[in-house]
Amino acid sequence: MSSTETHAKGSSAALALGALGVVYGDIGTSPLYAFVECIHHQGFVMDEASVLGVASLLFWSLTLVVTVKYVAVILRADNRGEGGILALLTLLPERMRAAPGGNLGLVSVMVIAGSALLFGDGVITPAISVLSAMEGLTVAEKGLAPYVVPATVAILVGLFAIQSRGTGSLGKFFGPIMLVWFAVIGGLGLWSTFQHPAVWAALSPHHAAHFLGAHGFAGLGILGSVVLAVTGGEALYADMGHFGRFPIRVAWLAVAYPCLTLAYLGQAALVLSRPEAAASPFFAMVPAGPWTYALVVLAGLATIIASQALISAVFSLTHQAIRLGYLPRVAIRHTSSAMEGQIYVPLANWGLAICTIALVLAFQHSARLAAAYGLAVSGTMAITSVVFGYVTWHVWKWPRWATILTVAAMLALDIPFFAATCLKFFDGGYIPFALGAGLFLVMTTFVAGRALLGEHLAARAAPLATFIADLDAHAPNRLPGLAVVMASSTRGVPALLKLAVDRFRSVHEHVFLLTVTTESVPYVEPANRLKVEPLGANFYRVEVRSGFMESPVVPSAVLHAIREAGLEVHPKDVVYMLGRESFVATNRGKMSAWREQIFAFLARNASDPTQFYGLPPHQVLELGSRVDL
Repeated sequence: MSSTETHAKGSSAALALGALGVVYGDIGTSPLYAFVECIHHQGFVMDEASVLGVASLLFWSLTLVVTVKYVAVILRADNRGEGGILALLTLLPERMRAAPGGNLGLVSVMVIAGSALLFGDGVITPAISVLSAMEGLTVAEKGLAPYVVPATVAILVGLFAIQSRGTGSLGKFFGPIMLVWFAVIGGLGLWSTFQHPAVWAALSPHHAAHFLGAHGFAGLGILGSVVLAVTGGEALYADMGHFGRFPIRVAWLAVAYPCLTLAYLGQAALVLSRPEAAASPFFAMVPAGPWTYALVVLAGLATIIASQALISAVFSLTHQAIRLGYLPRVAIRHTSSAMEGQIYVPLANWGLAICTIALVLAFQHSARLAAAYGLAVSGTMAITSVVFGYVTWHVWKWPRWATILTVAAMLALDIPFFAATCLKFFDGGYIPFALGAGLFLVMTTFVAGRALLGEHLAARAAPLATFIADLDAHAPNRLPGLAVVMASSTRGVPALLKLAVDRFRSVHEHVFLLTVTTESVPYVEPANRLKVEPLGANFYRVEVRSGFMESPVVPSAVLHAIREAGLEVHPKDVVYMLGRESFVATNRGKMSAWREQIFAFLARNASDPTQFYGLPPHQVLELGSRVDL
């Protein structure tokens, strides 16, 4: 089943237009800074062979990395329509994702590292995109330079403020603007090629190969600027759940790819015919004056939209990470009834906003930010290639030789890009790396803490048969109504319930031991969402299954379970029992004190389970306990 069939109710044309606005904004605005960064790199010699070499590298990077790797191949690896590196992980069997003792397997560690790096890249994309567009003002009038940074900050605040409208609504608005943008840069590029038709020779790969061979180590450094042209590839994959595979492919092949090719060729032709235009070849494609201002306005709109690709990808990754247990609960809003993958995550949105604006204020110029750009996403691209190889071999059952050849071909592109961007580490590349490393620590600590907490609770869970047999002796009073005990495991009796029975010497007439489990699919079929198992003595085991892109609403599941169990219980007579642990950070437990402090902080600041599961607050009973992991 295609992703379009799974999610989309709208027409493919409308979705392709929306995808053009949301998914391809990042790649689509790369001509603002990618080509100029290449030709201004230290060691670059401004002659025809070098300019053609850079143009050839840009074209073949778009062709091999975006068109072949992502659009043609990687997009096939969707989990019922959802894409991204975390969705790719969920295609693998559980035995490959987890290690003994609830620890993370090697593949899971790699994927978490890749996700963390992509979060870091999501901070830089809006900053460099909008800042590079606003710098076009200085081409028209140098006296406007002091207003570049304030204008950039104002635009970014507005961009993050409208995210709550949802990517579907934004896509309807952004799509037509990006269609105009691609038409303009493609048209300008085509016109510029008439000034130096020899630039079409750059479509031959031998110019790229000759350039790298002739420039040696300096060529590797320039390759670190070439990667700026393909940094939206990973976001393209992560955004698949917002629009579907087919519309994303159509938008790329019919519009984005040919127009980007023309834009890069046009800049190369302009530099060869007018060397003085090398300072800002993109804006030099139009006459100075009113046309420059018009192009700056259009570029400003396009870069606002460019930021949307990474912002939407971060929303999807955050939701997936929460549901898979890699991040603590935060508030998540679904913004579309037609496309289930369209979501808004307030905390992620404003966290990105603060970090992005801080980067603009700290770096001031897009050229400085360019040095920080690319390292994180090139690392994620390499990890995606490796995990894709695991999927082809273990899930799709490809022959080993086919998997090895495919992954080797992908890594032959990814590793040089990653090595090239590593050269920029001390020039700013450390920023996304540091952000990614911090998030990696948070995610791995949270996973380890949840595993140890699960062991702690399981060790204190009473055997079901023993608990029911001793019930009359320990809880002679059966209170009217239904108690829904939220349990992390489907085995034994939660320590929370045993504590309540021992303390209050009573238990409700009917008891549901309810566990919410996340399946390795984005959405669970309605017929498989609920399982109710009678245990005796009016106890029932209730399992609510949900996908990693869903946010389960427990009260509605409880109502269905009541009907399935044949009970006559009014919803107002239901009490929801939750456990709330406070953590004592010492070195006596299995987790070091400093990591337990991090886990305790994450647990304290997680979204309230009452709100997260949609429980009625006046019907919730919480019991606390102190735990040393």
